[in-house]
Amino acid sequence: ELFLDLFHKLTSGRQLAASNGLCSISHKEQEVWKPRHNILVKMRKEDKSLVWLIHSTLASYTQVTNFLGTSRSSVTRCKPGANCPSSHSGISRQLSPLSVTEDSSAPILELQNRGSSGVCGHRVERQNRSADDGTQTHSENSSQENRIKARCLSCTSMVLKGIWGLLIILSVSSSWVGTTQIVKITYKNFYCPFFMTWFSTNWNIMFFPVYYSGHLATAQEKQSPMKKFRECSRIFGEDGLTLKLFLKRTAPFSILWTLTNYLYLLALKKLTATDVSALFCCNKAFVFLLSWIVLKDRFMGVRIVAAIMAITGIVMMAYADNFHADSIVGVAFAVGSASTSALYKVLFKMFLGSANFGEAAHFVSTLGFFNLIFISFTPVILYFTKVEHWSSFAALPWGCLCGMAGLWLAFNILVNVGVVLTYPILISIGTVLSVPGNAAVDLLKQEVIFNVVRLAATIIICIGFLLMLLPEEWDEITLRFINSLKEKKSEEHMDDVTDPSVHLRGRGRANGTVSIPLA
Repeated sequence: ELFLDLFHKLTSGRQLAASNGLCSISHKEQEVWKPRHNILVKMRKEDKSLVWLIHSTLASYTQVTNFLGTSRSSVTRCKPGANCPSSHSGISRQLSPLSVTEDSSAPILELQNRGSSGVCGHRVERQNRSADDGTQTHSENSSQENRIKARCLSCTSMVLKGIWGLLIILSVSSSWVGTTQIVKITYKNFYCPFFMTWFSTNWNIMFFPVYYSGHLATAQEKQSPMKKFRECSRIFGEDGLTLKLFLKRTAPFSILWTLTNYLYLLALKKLTATDVSALFCCNKAFVFLLSWIVLKDRFMGVRIVAAIMAITGIVMMAYADNFHADSIVGVAFAVGSASTSALYKVLFKMFLGSANFGEAAHFVSTLGFFNLIFISFTPVILYFTKVEHWSSFAALPWGCLCGMAGLWLAFNILVNVGVVLTYPILISIGTVLSVPGNAAVDLLKQEVIFNVVRLAATIIICIGFLLMLLPEEWDEITLRFINSLKEKKSEEHMDDVTDPSVHLRGRGRANGTVSIPLA
């Protein structure tokens, strides 16, 4: 909006100077200005980058300043007794370059009367003043309309983000609850946690095709699959995905991914779905601690408190079953899953930085390929050693396996889509809502009995998770909010004080006297 307004002022000032005879605008300049203005308006509507706006504005400013430098020497004066030309005879005109940015209208023309040409000077001055008023009114109206449009667009985008946020919160929590509950159902007839982890990770290969399908459905300028694949592979570096980078960058993240999911499935065998989902929420605290140690992130006391609450909840969760052997092992598996998940996120931020939706889809699909090529030997070894054995492939619960893998893939897609469509904090809220979701399902299935210790541990862990979502400048935001409330209360108090004074003055005037209240 600022650069578009400045562009209007520059072009209108140059055109005004040309109309007063100070310079001439070529037909080529007019051809350049019109499409440039149209592109500026289009880019403002589409909310594109400001780089082109800055470039166009500086180019126009250069044209105007070049004209200003040459126009000072081209001053004509009316000789005494001679006839004044209609446009600029007998008047010395100067255009200050500071007026381009200092004044709210077009550049200021300083007109000085010389000799016997007073009438001509006043006429030109009135013309310039009326032109200035017209351009100022036009620019003010256009800027006001632009501000109203910008506010409407911002309000609309906030409403849309909120709606998308609610939908994604429900989708994220329901997909995670569904995945956890399907695993518990599968364990009744089939217990092969590593095979289930390997099978569901292979479905990550479909992440990039799903992303490319969305690109074809929504993008105006469609790209070929290979071109889009190369563009998204820049997450590995400027050279894209090479064999060396594929092995170097994908291997550690694929191992951490497999460990996280495998430990989560092992924990579901020992504990209820509610306990495991609550303990997994501790990964936020572990992410903060690792980021503080490894990445040297900012120290925040409130997050240290949240980490302590998470650890307290873990101990209380183990104590809920009187430190039973299965309970302790299950808690260890769940905490290990949360720890490997936190390590995955910190290493991703350290080596790969931040990624957009396309790059995330490319990376997750690459993890699926690595899992299919290099980790497939592990379930084969476990099968022949009869650690994870089944009678025949026909006896496998393919419905439950595909449902688990599909919901797991949907959860990963929704998490990355949600960051694009809505606020990232809502994704985290959707994750923590899986705890009451699993608790409701477990109560309906009568698989869990909530004693006081277990319920308190779950609540403490969830509160610690929510404290982790506070922004870094949460204390400043809170102070500003409190100060704004105090200002509102003081204004209301002043209004209450001034209202009786109005009534006192009215009664005083009616009695012929004036009452002045003491504040």
